[in-house]
Amino acid sequence: MNLYSKKRNSKLFLVVFALLIVVVSLWYTNRFLNKLAREEQSQIRIWAKAIGQKADLVNYTEHLFKNLREKEHRYIQLWALAMKKLGEASLDDEMSFYMEVVSGNKDIPVVVVDTNNIIQAVLNTNKYKESSFFSLADKRHFTSYPPIIIKVYGDEVQYAYYRNSNLYYRLKRTLDDYTNLFLNEVVSTSLSTPVIITDSSKTKVLSYGGNLDSTDVYDSTMLHQHIDKMVADNEPIIVDLPGATHCYIFYEDSQILTEMKWFPLIFFFVISLFLILGYSLFSFSRRSEQSKVWAGMAKETAHQLGTPISSLMGWIEVLKMQYPNEEGLAEMSKDIDRLTLVSERFSKIGSDPDFNDENIVEIIESVISYMERRSSQRIEYIFINNLKEDPILRLNKQLIVWVFENLFRNAVDAIGNGKGKIKVFISLHD
Repeated sequence: MNLYSKKRNSKLFLVVFALLIVVVSLWYTNRFLNKLAREEQSQIRIWAKAIGQKADLVNYTEHLFKNLREKEHRYIQLWALAMKKLGEASLDDEMSFYMEVVSGNKDIPVVVVDTNNIIQAVLNTNKYKESSFFSLADKRHFTSYPPIIIKVYGDEVQYAYYRNSNLYYRLKRTLDDYTNLFLNEVVSTSLSTPVIITDSSKTKVLSYGGNLDSTDVYDSTMLHQHIDKMVADNEPIIVDLPGATHCYIFYEDSQILTEMKWFPLIFFFVISLFLILGYSLFSFSRRSEQSKVWAGMAKETAHQLGTPISSLMGWIEVLKMQYPNEEGLAEMSKDIDRLTLVSERFSKIGSDPDFNDENIVEIIESVISYMERRSSQRIEYIFINNLKEDPILRLNKQLIVWVFENLFRNAVDAIGNGKGKIKVFISLHD
């Protein structure tokens, strides 16, 4: 197995291992979220059952109050009948019975008036004892029940206005407080679950809780949107409360559970980003190390070439002194200069280049002159320079010569064995 196969297998192993980590993590996270959702739904069912039991208790209490109202109404009718019969009774036994019934009212407030609304008697209330006239406003404030007509003597009648007993109203306030407490407990014990309690029309909000605010429930459009969303998630709970036929309790998943549903995707994105970033850093580090190795090898090569090149340059000078008219020595000297240039290029790999002001026209002409002697005679080099003055540019001469040589070599390779022209134009641009 060669080096490239080992690298490919290593990369494949890392990718498979990373995918395995992601799959296992997503599976465990999804399993945890499902378990959390089941536990929350179980808590909601327990909470809903408790709501139903409390609602039954409230309704049972309201039923007791209804029976109490009916009982007091029957008693006050009996009391009025006793008042009527009291004036008609002839026997002492009957008189004693009616007196016992009349005097037995210790808690039901009663105001008796004549046909002119002059107060004749006040029982079990201190408000009208100092008054002599029972106005229409007093009647409306005192009771909602119609008066009981009491015949006194002949055609003379009196009217007995009554209301529920003082004990009834004390218990009624307790019931109202208990009902309000029930609604508050429904909201406060709903954990972090958003809850909306409405009447039977689903338009009047009785209470709300969770992470909802007033703008979510008292704006009709927002209210319908929240209710539709809650109905889509969970079936509403129906309870009967005093003063309403049906009440609906709408609820949805808690904000924590809703947000955690996005956790697997976010987790997958973070893990993927981490793996990609780690692989990129690893590849960059490896390429950086390779570049440093190549740069070191290039500098070492340039250093090793320096000694024989210097020796060759010395031998050329010796040969020139012995054979001053030998034309081949000039070309050999140019090739050695080219080797020196190549050595300098190798030494500059991995280092910051030095920039100097150079005549770009002279550089191009020298490269063309060098390439003409080393290219086929079928290739013609044409250099067109229409500038009045040669431009001076700040550059690194060794590297720019390397660039032009590569361009010309690519052009020569493209022409091949055929005949062709290589034209070079130079111009200035802003």
